[in-house]
Formats: sequence, structure tokens, C-alpha cells
Amino acid sequence: MATTLSGPLPGVHTPPTRTRRERGALGSAAKVAVMVVAAFLTLGPVVWTLFTALTPLEAGTGERSFGLGAFADVFVQVDMWLLVWNSALVTGLCAAGQMITAAMAGYVFAKMEFRGKGLLFGLVLATMMVPMQVTIVPVFLLIRGMGLADTLLALIIPAIPTAFGTFLMRQYFLGLPHELGEAAALDGAGPFRTFFSIFAPLAAPGLAIVGILAFNYHWNEFFRPLIMLISEQNFTVPLGLVTLQGNLGTGSVATVLAGVVLSMIPALVVFILGNKPLREGLTAGSNK
Repeated sequence: MATTLSGPLPGVHTPPTRTRRERGALGSAAKVAVMVVAAFLTLGPVVWTLFTALTPLEAGTGERSFGLGAFADVFVQVDMWLLVWNSALVTGLCAAGQMITAAMAGYVFAKMEFRGKGLLFGLVLATMMVPMQVTIVPVFLLIRGMGLADTLLALIIPAIPTAFGTFLMRQYFLGLPHELGEAAALDGAGPFRTFFSIFAPLAAPGLAIVGILAFNYHWNEFFRPLIMLISEQNFTVPLGLVTLQGNLGTGSVATVLAGVVLSMIPALVVFILGNKPLREGLTAGSNK
């Protein structure tokens, strides 16, 4: 009768097998390592910026000393309050304009039927594929023809229509029950009354996403102000901070980075205040 041998054969070496707990520990360690590297790559430039701004080099000794002298130099070299006011005006109006146009356009594309709607919506989405560098020249010629060159309106008016915001709000409105509009129509409400009284309040989380993203983009925008603006009294924060570099980049690096730190404060405040609406809007959109 044949016998069955159990266990390793004599003289045969079998490699040790890792248990499930050991494999899980290795996987967790790899994830932590990846997160640490990602955090270093993300926070490293920010930490270096803060360190350099707070420890400027002394002119005589070349040694670093902790202090807020670089921040004071920013207000001496540029009119920081004017730059902040210009950026706040441009950014606020752009964000508000995009929220209004995106909500109305998204509602029309989602809830109303008309001939050529699909083609028109496709054309709107196609504009997202065109780089800004391609359209900046015709836009500049139009702005100059309207007599708005070297004004803040040159930055505000072209930025009010938003294809991405229209797409986002259309998807959000598609997730809202169509029966709400039918019930409002039975009660005698027109399209505008239905939109402003029923659908717009329900779309507040989506509007928060559009507004926060628009604020973050236009607050840090540099390319369009560089093309559209000439006078220093109309400069926005990113464009005004370039003057801190001095002629041929001979300015203090600590002063430039101190200006960068100051420019990050409003965006950081908006992100902190809008973190909850942004998270709720994204979660609501995914649930729908």
C-alpha cells in the first residue's frame, strides 16, 4: 500500500513563506513611504519659501537672521494694498460672473429642450480644448477695439463665460429631479421663477465648487494680466510681485518670497472657509 509523505523532503530547502500579516505590514510601510515622499514634494517648496522669507541674508555679513524685515520691504517697494485690491476686485467679479453664467447655462442645457442643444453644448465643450495662448491675441484685439485695454475690465469680461463651469453645473442639474420643474409649471411658475426659486438653491453646493475654483485660478493668474495690463496702478498681485525681482533679477530673494507668502494668505483663507462647501459639493455630485 502506497504511503503519502507530508512535509518537506529530506535535503530539499524550501524558502520561508511570508504570513498575511507580514505582507500587510510591508504594504502599509510602502504606502506610508509613498505618502511621505508626496508630502515632501508638496510641502518642501512651501517650507523653503517660509524659511527664506523669515531668515533673509544680511547685506554686510551674509548671514541669515530671523525677522520680518523682508515682509516690511515688500510694502516699501510695491503698493501691496493696491495690488490686493485689484486682485480681489478682478477675482471676486470673475468668480461671481462665472457662478451666474454657469448656473444659467447649465440649467438650460440640462432641463430645457430646444433644437441644436446637443450641437451647441458640444461647441461649448470644444472651447475647453483650445489653449489660452491661441485665443489671447484675438481677445486682446477685441478688448482694444472696445477701448478697454489696460483696464481691469479687460481681465473680467473675457473670464465671465466658463465652459468647465457650464459642464459642471449641467451635470449637477441633471441629477436633480425633473418632477420639481413640472410641479412648479403646474403651479404657474415660469422658467425663470422655477430656476431662481427651486433649482438654483438646490444647486448651491455645485455653485460653491465653481466659485472656489474660479477664485483660486484668477487670484494666481499671471499670463492674461501680463498681456492686458501696462499701468502699474492696474497690476494684480502676481504681476506686481514680479517688480520685486528688480532689474535683471538683482532684487532680494527673501523679499520676493515674502511677497509670495503674503499673496498666499487670501487664497488660504478662502480654501479654509470653502473647504466644507467644496467637500459637500463634490460628495453630493458623486452621489447623484
